[in-house]
Amino acid sequence: MTDPALDIALGKRELLRHAVATLAYRGAKAIRNAPPELAGDGTRSPLQILAHLGDLLEWGVSLAEGNQKWNVATPASWDAEASRFFSALTRLDEYLATDRPLGCKPEKLLQGPVADALTHVGQVMMLRRLANAPVRSENYAIAEIVLGRVTAEQAAPRFEFD
Repeated sequence: MTDPALDIALGKRELLRHAVATLAYRGAKAIRNAPPELAGDGTRSPLQILAHLGDLLEWGVSLAEGNQKWNVATPASWDAEASRFFSALTRLDEYLATDRPLGCKPEKLLQGPVADALTHVGQVMMLRRLANAPVRSENYAIAEIVLGRVTAEQAAPRFEFD
């Protein structure tokens, strides 16, 4: 006989892992082939947003591990911050894939760092469009998003459109 509470907890972790994989897929699309001249005026630049994404995901790892800490990193290069983003995604997903206890409720990870990161990926997509370097729209409901696939290497889009 299974424990219903454990089944629910495992289901929440899997859903959270799917959200992290979704963030990786969408983030890879926003980051891939961004032109070097991509820049913002007045508010955070795309590079600052990408660095903030790394900050958010590192915070998410600390929340999951139960030792919450916030760090604001000084932005490095686009490639370095992209690497940091995917590294933090990988660490978060790897932790979620274990049976180690979460340091907070799964809902807190979703509503905090994961949802905020999805918002900022959308900002990068918008800034790319404004910089005449748009990313094609896509039907994300049919995208091949897989638990554990949280690196820059993602499946090819199944259905893009303009």
